[in-house]
Amino acid sequence: MFVTNLRRIIKAGIVSFFRNGLVSFSTVFVMTLTLMLIGFLLFSNAVLNSALSQIRDKVDVNVYFTVDAPQNKIEELKSQIEKLPEVSYVKETSRKEALATFKERHKNDQLTLQAVDELGDNPFGASLAIKAIEPSQYESIANFLSQDPVLTADGSSIIEDVNYFQNKLVIERLNSIIIATERFGLAVALVFALASILITFNTVRIAIHTAREEIKVMRLVGASNMFIRGPFLVEGILYGLLASIFALMLFYPMTFYAGRYTEAWFGGINIFSYYISHFVFIFFVLTGVGILFGALSSFLAVQKYLKT
Repeated sequence: MFVTNLRRIIKAGIVSFFRNGLVSFSTVFVMTLTLMLIGFLLFSNAVLNSALSQIRDKVDVNVYFTVDAPQNKIEELKSQIEKLPEVSYVKETSRKEALATFKERHKNDQLTLQAVDELGDNPFGASLAIKAIEPSQYESIANFLSQDPVLTADGSSIIEDVNYFQNKLVIERLNSIIIATERFGLAVALVFALASILITFNTVRIAIHTAREEIKVMRLVGASNMFIRGPFLVEGILYGLLASIFALMLFYPMTFYAGRYTEAWFGGINIFSYYISHFVFIFFVLTGVGILFGALSSFLAVQKYLKT
């Protein structure tokens, strides 16, 4: 009996979908635009995250050691820093590597190179480049370096300078941008979700309004609320399913065209490559949201006629 009723409900929903051709087309069109807005939000989030990641990767804290800092003390401090939960990784640059980097950077400035050679000794100290897991954690790393300094035998610190305070403004701005971006993305997603439900709800009500007499007749002959509601739920699911398919089809040429521009403007991310590599994820998001909005809107819209 259940299977028979389910077949009737599905058949009635499909028949109603095609019978209300113009209304169904309008509903699918509106839902397609809504799902495309959600898709654009996913793409925008990917592009923004890629840009922020590149900026984040360029921000670090450098610890510069004195020229006479013992190597074993540097290794000891490096080991302590690596154990901090805030630290992603630590890269050491030796005195010899620092000198080689300086000479490479000034290879066309013979006067500077001559001045360094005349010193007779390497004027550069070793250094550590510290990368934090999150930009907001650099301050605690800087505090650790200032509160627990490593000392030489004569009691002086082996640390000559920590450039956190020079980069503090950049790090704080980056952290603010990340927080603001996350909040903005969440707010936009919520607005789109609410707008989608309201638009689809009102559109589905038009379709149900055309069948109001049938609903009254079905109630008079004793049909259950589920049996009456079922075809409209099927119709709503069809709206969402078709809308998601159309949105996915439209995204293919759009991302293909925009891919080269996002790669050039945002330094590396090709939106078309992202679409292809994340197609399964995007498919389930858009299809799931489309079906959910269609079914939920139909469920809410038909309630009015079930209560009268």
